[in-house]
Amino acid sequence: MTTAFLVSTLVVAIAEIGDKTQLLSLLLATRFRKPLPIIAGILFATLANHALAALFGEWVRAQFDPGTLRWVLGLSLLAIAAWALKPDTLDSEVKPAGRYGVFLLTLALFFVVEIGDKTQIATVVLAAQYQALVAVVLGTTLGMMIANVPAVLLGAAMAHRIPLRAVRVSAALLFAVLGVLALAGVTLP
Repeated sequence: MTTAFLVSTLVVAIAEIGDKTQLLSLLLATRFRKPLPIIAGILFATLANHALAALFGEWVRAQFDPGTLRWVLGLSLLAIAAWALKPDTLDSEVKPAGRYGVFLLTLALFFVVEIGDKTQIATVVLAAQYQALVAVVLGTTLGMMIANVPAVLLGAAMAHRIPLRAVRVSAALLFAVLGVLALAGVTLP
């Protein structure tokens, strides 16, 4: 359970740097300048989204025998590694918070933007691999917060100082190592 939590935290914290949800964090922080409701929205959206992803991961695990599952997980992690090399962009304009406030706007945007994102897919794969739903959800959520809270608190001032290409390559290598380990049938203690 500890390994599932630590691996999930590390994988998502690294993969999230430069991801579209981190770009969304920066955008919300610079636009609304209300860090606490933005951080709370990120937290609750991530918990809900990743809990659903982890439940799906457990369902996937139940659908395959261990040998097939090893290949599904390994190849999925290698695909995520390749995906991590592609820079993300945020294509849509964030609408004013209106009557719902910054918290609900952040909650809704983060939940939707995270659908189909590499960190959500990683959550599915990690939950299927470790069979530790709570540890994976808490780990992936912590990883998301590690990457996004500084983005919210420091805003655009620090965005240009992070070597995003190096971070993408590091994330890709981490996913690739996990994929190769899964294909080789190696499980971390």
